[in-house]
Amino acid sequence: MQTTLSERARELPRAAEAESILRTCVHCGFCNATCPTYQLLGDELDGPRGRIYLIKQVLEGNEVTQKTQQHLDRCLSCRNCETTCPSGVDYHNLLDIGRAVVDAAVPRPLGQRLLREGLRRTVPHPELFKGLVNSGQVFRALLPDALQSKLPRHATPAKPRPRTHRDRQVLMLEGCVQPSLSPNTNAAAARVLDRLGISVISSREAGCCGAVDYHLDAQAAGLDRARRNIDAWWPSIEKGAEAIVQTASGCGAFIKDYGHLLASDPAYADKAKKVSALALDLVEVLRNEPLEQLGIHASQRLAFHCPCTLQHGQKLGGAVEALLMQLGFNLTSVPDGHLCCGSAGTYSLTQPALSRQLRDNKLNALESGHPEVIVTANIGCQSHLDGAGRTPVRHWIELVEAALP
Repeated sequence: MQTTLSERARELPRAAEAESILRTCVHCGFCNATCPTYQLLGDELDGPRGRIYLIKQVLEGNEVTQKTQQHLDRCLSCRNCETTCPSGVDYHNLLDIGRAVVDAAVPRPLGQRLLREGLRRTVPHPELFKGLVNSGQVFRALLPDALQSKLPRHATPAKPRPRTHRDRQVLMLEGCVQPSLSPNTNAAAARVLDRLGISVISSREAGCCGAVDYHLDAQAAGLDRARRNIDAWWPSIEKGAEAIVQTASGCGAFIKDYGHLLASDPAYADKAKKVSALALDLVEVLRNEPLEQLGIHASQRLAFHCPCTLQHGQKLGGAVEALLMQLGFNLTSVPDGHLCCGSAGTYSLTQPALSRQLRDNKLNALESGHPEVIVTANIGCQSHLDGAGRTPVRHWIELVEAALP
């Protein structure tokens, strides 16, 4: 794709990166075939190719409108198009660049601003978020259905974590919403890792990965959170921590991007690159361990929802499924497993109508094999799917831990 960036666009910090990505696109349109919003809406501008054209026009100095912003907002950032693209277009980074330019040029309506600012002020703060969830549970019957669906139906309380100190140690990101919405997930992961001779270090100073801010019109704030996490983890990294483990694939995908996003920061570039290299999804750690030591012989019938951030963002599609089958779980077939469930971080709140359509389609596919339970690898997807009140949805590590002898 030929480009002629405007003089103003050439002054952007990531101008060269944007131009390089744009020139990679060959207009083939294969991406539209796997784009969830294009499949729902049938509008070229609600598919990756159309959004690439919109960003190209913006960077070439054409008028930026609320219509432009709307089409970019509707993108789930699922990165399915990246998996499909034969030319290797780095779409999600181009989208981040384009959104920053558009959001700086087009003021949002008051309602949107309040919603986004409200999410930024609550979601990344675990204690505040926990208080809101607890209050919601108390007054659940009085809440509208839309808010009730965001509360956990039956969150398993966190069991005690192991207090052993192994020679092998890993850091673990606690996360923002997971301690409230699925409090046993990280505890279950710690107990399974302990059985394999690996201790988990939790850093209280490490907080939100930064993705919430970064994807809600506050990219600078998101990168500041990344820097704080790097500072919090660095002492343990210097002492030999093997990895930074995430049980939420959305957080993991963002942390693995720290090295790229902070590459131009002289104070953090090298550290960010190291952190990204150490960042591993839980399945990446477990699949390299002698799982037969766990003594698990499970037979439960499961459907696995592979989050977009796991299969498209981290390129780990099939990894959890293989591990679960190795442990004896009976996995059902899931049609169109590559498609997004509609959670996409805060998308279910900023684009509720599209999100519900995608959720219902995904649940129909997941339930087609009549599983006893649906398992996933990302708290956002888990909460979103479980909120429909249909087949229970849990994190896969909880079922593995429950099957330990």
